[in-house]
Amino acid sequence: MITDVLQAARAGDELAFDRLVAPHRAELRAHCYRMLGSLHDAEDALQETLLRAWRGLARFEERSSLRSWLYRIATNCCLRLIERRPKRVLPLDYGPAADPHDALAPPLVESVWIEPYPDDGLAVPDGLAGPDARYEQREAVELAFVAALQHLPARQRAVLVLRDVLGFAPAEIAGMLETSPAAISSALQRAHQAVDERLPERSQQATLRALGDDEVRAIVERYVRAWESGDVDAIVAMLTDDAIAAMPPRPTWYRGHADIRRFLAARPLQLHHRWRLEPVQASGQPAFASYGWDEAADGSLPHAIQVLTLAADGRIAEMTAFLGIGADGAARFTG
Repeated sequence: MITDVLQAARAGDELAFDRLVAPHRAELRAHCYRMLGSLHDAEDALQETLLRAWRGLARFEERSSLRSWLYRIATNCCLRLIERRPKRVLPLDYGPAADPHDALAPPLVESVWIEPYPDDGLAVPDGLAGPDARYEQREAVELAFVAALQHLPARQRAVLVLRDVLGFAPAEIAGMLETSPAAISSALQRAHQAVDERLPERSQQATLRALGDDEVRAIVERYVRAWESGDVDAIVAMLTDDAIAAMPPRPTWYRGHADIRRFLAARPLQLHHRWRLEPVQASGQPAFASYGWDEAADGSLPHAIQVLTLAADGRIAEMTAFLGIGADGAARFTG
């Protein structure tokens, strides 16, 4: 029983504490990711949350659920982290589209980029976390959604995630953030207005369901064939007219067939480049772990996690390649 485990944990039993928090680890990590836009920062916040929970367990009075108490700690850990680092964005929010005739801009020294999230890390694979939630679990890790969140003031961000993604009641959220339910309702209203202005009309989850599994699988297979064969024309044919190609941590990004074609032909899909793509699921969207051939290593090395955003007709609206994903990073997405 949870009471027995709780008492053992309070008495200093670390194994009991691990058993107590184990059911909540994955959802807490996803919560921290939504707040922070970074898997690395989310891991740091999760570890701080668990450390604070361990140290403060004697003060847990069971007036709320253990889950609510842990979310209170995690949310406040995230709010403190947000105060200490720059806002995370996607390249589109950082600067204008680039000219493919120009050299690529160097990666930024300080990371300000949103990172993808491995779908296997979600606590709830599909659907809503609760009856009062507004966004599906996978919808709430889509790149557009997480990017929109990062433009909110920190406390508005917390309120929207706690209410609309996790389904906590306004009174519970007020307790977590030490404010009033009226203040929570006001913050939520402002957050809705700001997020709705930035979100596309249709989420990727709705688009993927409308296309169907077979069509999405065909798109994935066609993309892999085109990329691995270096077929620039085939990739461009899969794009919407105003498609975007971005590659954080480089701030450079391109828009439209002509510029993306020039970039692909001159950079990643030059004749001497050899690629292997492994389909994965990241940020609730079709994605690929890409591996480039390395002569010195005589093998393929992890290069990026590519995430696709699909339009309603199945064409690709955005290609976002998160560069510099090493073996450890790739393993998070490939299992």
